Amino acid sequence: MADDYLVRIGKLIRDARQHRGWTQTQLAEALGTSQSAVNRIERGNQNISLEMIARIGEALDSEIVSLGYAGPMHLRVVGGRRLSGAIDVKTSKNACVALLCASLLNKGRTVLRRVARIEEVYRLLEVLNSIGVRTRWINDGVDLEIAPPAELNLSAIDAEAARRTRSIIMFLGPLLHRTDRFMLPYAGGCDLGTRTIEPHMIALRRFGLDIAATEGQYHAVVDRSVAPDRPIVLTERGDTVTENALLAAARHDGITVIRNASSNYMVQDLCFFLEALGVKVDGIGTTTLTVHGVPTIDVDVDYSPSEDPVEAMSLVAAAVVTESELTVRRVPIEFLEIELAVLEEMGLDHDRSPEYFADNGRTRLVDLTVRPSKLEAPIDKIHPMPFPGLNIDNVPFFAAIAAVAQGKTLIHDWVYDNRAIYLTDLNRLGGRLQLLDPHRVLVEGPTRWRAAEMMCPPALRPAVVVLLAMMAAEGTSVLRNVYVINRGYEDLAERLNSIGAQIEIFRDI
Repeated sequence: MADDYLVRIGKLIRDARQHRGWTQTQLAEALGTSQSAVNRIERGNQNISLEMIARIGEALDSEIVSLGYAGPMHLRVVGGRRLSGAIDVKTSKNACVALLCASLLNKGRTVLRRVARIEEVYRLLEVLNSIGVRTRWINDGVDLEIAPPAELNLSAIDAEAARRTRSIIMFLGPLLHRTDRFMLPYAGGCDLGTRTIEPHMIALRRFGLDIAATEGQYHAVVDRSVAPDRPIVLTERGDTVTENALLAAARHDGITVIRNASSNYMVQDLCFFLEALGVKVDGIGTTTLTVHGVPTIDVDVDYSPSEDPVEAMSLVAAAVVTESELTVRRVPIEFLEIELAVLEEMGLDHDRSPEYFADNGRTRLVDLTVRPSKLEAPIDKIHPMPFPGLNIDNVPFFAAIAAVAQGKTLIHDWVYDNRAIYLTDLNRLGGRLQLLDPHRVLVEGPTRWRAAEMMCPPALRPAVVVLLAMMAAEGTSVLRNVYVINRGYEDLAERLNSIGAQIEIFRDI
């Protein structure tokens, strides 16, 4: 029995290491041991203490075993079931995290309605609480109230929580208005390859922010004599880059023009929120934003972020992959029009309701009904583009959709270094995906899905894609350590169960 557990633990460690992209030698160096010792551990041929398992989990950022609190969460999926009924799209994860960062601009009370209760939000709340910001869930835990202190205690920042979210990078814009010197831990989040912060720095240097990165910390110094004297041209039309520039411009006493700005959904929500704070923003929805900053913001504000188009796409994909008829309600249609146009060309049978407004009064929503369809592979490749193109985060869902379509589909994920690699995990479930290079994968369908037990990919959207394929596969599958899914989705398993899925949450060790 003991030997069996050693083999199982060794397999978990091996899978976590491979998903991290490390060799046995790299893991050995992180642990201060030898490659041969790691090899023995992974083969189940060496006794291993709980302390060593915990150290390995920390090195790989994977909760292989947890000491003193609940262990990692896994999902057991009974597949081959049809979905039915209707499901509402939750509020945008990416908008919510941006608004949490933006609340640092305001000296008054901020209330955010229907905030996504996800791990990414919890990590940011832990960071905010550690520096003195008071937060509490109100209205039966649906809404969030935020009240900042007169002075932030940045020396007490929760470094562990900060390192588990890339969103911490968006503290730079607000904090440069609060203090002349501060430190932030390096940004973490999904394992998607090298993602430099240089585009952020190019924008924020125009507000006097200088950063030195040493020993796991960003050391920030602000020169108050520096201010933008001409339009800021972003070198990358990225969402968080644009948001950081907006956050810096919001309390700059003057007019800031931001060019090559993202006009994506979370950026628009941030602009709407800034307007509620009294900051005028011209050009919302375009690539040129003009921000009329105000040096002091002290208002009580109540704001409702809009729905999440990426969650909407994942629910549409769930219906397609499981060959189900499903109504997805409160879909932000402006941010899914290209995806739906591609799906229409592939043969998707669907219809949509008349448009209506989200609770923010600005974002257009529809209810979307998807029916079982005989899909054909698209003639052109699937590739992302900045809004209004196909959303970067929606590309992985087309891997699962292409897998049930007749023919071959080329998916070109040019933005991230590793994400296309993680999509080939679908091969463990019966998919036929050929990795052409780190950015391109060729998907051949239709697929006869089969059940499997596997470790969750360390990137959010590929992890959900694997879960959707498990829902389509006859038999029982197991997806281990789903923390990354909980970073971006609220109660996803329970909500999928409400429309006919059979997913059990469990923990072990």
